[in-house]
Amino acid sequence: MVTKKHYTIGMAGHIDHGKTTLTKALTNIDTDRLKEEKERKISIELGYAPLVLRDDLEVSVIDVPGHERFIRQMIAGVAGIDLVLLVVAADEGVMPQTKEHLEILSYLGIESGLVVVTKIDRVDTELLELVEEDIREQVQGTFFEEEELLFVDSLAGKGIEDLKNAVVKQLESLPMRNQKGAFRLPIDQVFSVHGQGTVVRGTVYEGIVREGDMLNVLPQGKKVRARQLQVHHQPKKEATAGQRVAINLGGETDQVQRGDVLVSTDDYIRTTTIDIELHTVKRLTYRLKQRSFIKLHIGTAEVYGKVVFFDRNELGKNETILCQLRLDEPIVTKRGDRFILRRPTPVETIGGGMVIDPSGERYRFGEKTIHLLQRKKEGTPRDRVVDVISKNHAISLQEIIKQASIAREEAEEALKTLTDERKVLLLGHYYLLTDLRQSLLGEVESELINFHEQFPLRLGKNKAEIVQSLLTVVPQKVAEAMIEDAVTNQLLMKTGQFISLPNFRPHFPQQWAKRMEHIVSEIKVQQLQVESWDQLLKNQQVPADVGEELKHFLVSDKQIYQLDEKYFIHEKILNERLKWLYEQTSDSFSMQEAKAALDVSRKYLVPFLELLDHLQLTVRTESVREWKRANVEQWINEKEEN
Repeated sequence: MVTKKHYTIGMAGHIDHGKTTLTKALTNIDTDRLKEEKERKISIELGYAPLVLRDDLEVSVIDVPGHERFIRQMIAGVAGIDLVLLVVAADEGVMPQTKEHLEILSYLGIESGLVVVTKIDRVDTELLELVEEDIREQVQGTFFEEEELLFVDSLAGKGIEDLKNAVVKQLESLPMRNQKGAFRLPIDQVFSVHGQGTVVRGTVYEGIVREGDMLNVLPQGKKVRARQLQVHHQPKKEATAGQRVAINLGGETDQVQRGDVLVSTDDYIRTTTIDIELHTVKRLTYRLKQRSFIKLHIGTAEVYGKVVFFDRNELGKNETILCQLRLDEPIVTKRGDRFILRRPTPVETIGGGMVIDPSGERYRFGEKTIHLLQRKKEGTPRDRVVDVISKNHAISLQEIIKQASIAREEAEEALKTLTDERKVLLLGHYYLLTDLRQSLLGEVESELINFHEQFPLRLGKNKAEIVQSLLTVVPQKVAEAMIEDAVTNQLLMKTGQFISLPNFRPHFPQQWAKRMEHIVSEIKVQQLQVESWDQLLKNQQVPADVGEELKHFLVSDKQIYQLDEKYFIHEKILNERLKWLYEQTSDSFSMQEAKAALDVSRKYLVPFLELLDHLQLTVRTESVREWKRANVEQWINEKEEN
């Protein structure tokens, strides 16, 4: 099976220079299909036809309107082509629109083309030589400069085979469009077919679309399905980059229009602010002022807006500048896309260029912004990935692709390299710079040092509080993942819900250490008949707030257990009294039996027995308690082992 390469060829040139007739001579198809076009003998809409050259080449020819009034269709058509045939009539030579088309072609990034001189039957040899000389002069400095001129008589078929051979030679040297990227098709035609619904046409810029695929219509964000595909009126199961395709859509199609973009993923963003490199035409009638109103032609979309300069207040002819467009409506674009700018009134082409960042921001006037835009323009995919991560602190792969405006493969390759070099790390579904992680962990470490100094008796700071302190920089999921990652790598320690430095252990503060030790000792010595907590603090002259910290620590560390609101028991006394009572009683026991065994008054006995209930060592039924033997024996064994 022959693997086909798909290309689109555009016909460009002045009105009535023979583009449609040449297309028919090449393809045997008349692309002037509209009644108005037939009557006026001019092309108004884009015309398409298949060109059969070789089995391994599938070529579409676009007959682009040449009249100035229809220049927007011309821009839309040229935007998707790989090779252009610039058509010049031998009996008229280079015309004003021909010159404008030349500039537009260069702005749209088209780098391959042939000049075709038509209607050679209408002139003699001497005039033909003058036309050739004029053409050579006009194409100097363009991609046509080194190409030979081809002379044809489309009606008689003279020179057509030579032209086809020249086209094949050009196409053989051209790379195919990116079929691995996310599918994107700017829509240039929308129409309805009875019984079928909405059909759209366009040239697949990149990627592949298959019958049945779910797609998004941007910028509206509508969901549609590719029900059927046709390439040159032939049903197809898929269409790939470089092909002209008609797609019968199902779903939310009521608002689909020319200028919309069909995409297959969420890799594309909707934007109203784009950073650009702009080249102005050589014959600009009026200087372009700061914040002038403009009309942007990009892909098949046309949007009004204004241009913003950062290093000047006006722009003249044949100049290059880094600037910004702020648009009235959202568009779908990505870095590297080409565009044309026109002045709404008086109507003229201002220039064109390339999108360097579809996610432009508000910048200050000055050289600093120009340096920023220059860096964006020159940056590699790796540079752009780093810039986007740095700007966002933490960001998903999907957002990196959108904001860096690069292909998924480029983003993944850059991220792998950066991750291998340990300059970037992945936490959960977010990427962040290693330097930022180190900086944030440094802040957490400082926070914990201060906390440990202020609260040396606590196990650490609550994780939720630490996460909260990081939310001004990174999302909650990233903050939580960063803390857990630090715990896993022993940079931090986690005890329950508390986070501490790895070398930290709760301890008595130096100025209160002896007094606190006396309190603990007193609780142990007093056994079951212990003084109230407030009295113990008073005995050692320990302030209430310090005493509260001590109590929290001793309880958390299970050195003491709370009997009631006022009284506490030392853990060793609890274990001793528990074991003694267990040995002195049977499966169940009464209050009187417990009192006799422990020899204490009800004042201290009742809280002790209730503590046993709370610890699930006993269960009370009216006036009798029953031992939960499995729990008691496990408790005693664990304490003896420790």
